[in-house]
Amino acid sequence: MNKSLIKARFFATLALVILTLSFTLPMIAFHGTLNQIDAGKKDEVSSLSKIIWNLYNQGRYKSVTTPKDAHNNLEKMIDSSSEIGVASLPIWAVSLEAPNYPKEAFPEGIPVYFHFDGYSGEVHEMNTINHYVGMDPMWIGGIIEREIGIYALLALSLGMIYFIAYNSKFLNYIVLIPASLPLLFIADYSYWLYWFGHNLHDWGAFKIKPFMPTVFGDGKIAQFVTHSYPAIGFYLIVVISLLSLLAFFAKQKALKESNL
Repeated sequence: MNKSLIKARFFATLALVILTLSFTLPMIAFHGTLNQIDAGKKDEVSSLSKIIWNLYNQGRYKSVTTPKDAHNNLEKMIDSSSEIGVASLPIWAVSLEAPNYPKEAFPEGIPVYFHFDGYSGEVHEMNTINHYVGMDPMWIGGIIEREIGIYALLALSLGMIYFIAYNSKFLNYIVLIPASLPLLFIADYSYWLYWFGHNLHDWGAFKIKPFMPTVFGDGKIAQFVTHSYPAIGFYLIVVISLLSLLAFFAKQKALKESNL
């Protein structure tokens, strides 16, 4: 077999495995679980959802109000009415330092994490601050993205499988989609922040002018200091992107050598 073709399949397979384990698998296993919890149907939460959530939340941030014995235990999190996030790996981390919040409890500010399929962290606390400055609650933003996220990743995974299994110039370009994941996420995330900063309401404690929240680095909203940085999931989609590019060029070389 052509060495370039072997390399292309290896890189693509590795990218697919990372994508599946980091995002697709936990998103599928946890799909609809938060709706069941919100509806008070905790008995309908599957054992698989509990296992996956418990596994993927090892070492993940938990609210300071969450009982310690409930950490990494979905059943106890539900029983204690703790704030529960999604299971997939977080892609971006945002935190706000509020003057009235104790540094001991939030040394780096009130943290919220963005995922392909939702949020985690101190979402309730963040929504309180959003309300204070006249912004919408977090769940208003990225609704379409969160709803189609699981289906988009499944379609992407299927495309990568076709790339691995078949040799075709047309199929070769499919792998450029996972290669663009970091840029696609940043573009969508930036637009989401822009929309929030330019759709302010009168319910705030005071009025502020429309603004563009800081996408990367440290910034300021009213008297709140903001921090916005990549989380582990973003670094993984960068790895997926690089592997996909390597697979693309290796397959291009293989196709040229085979005159396909």
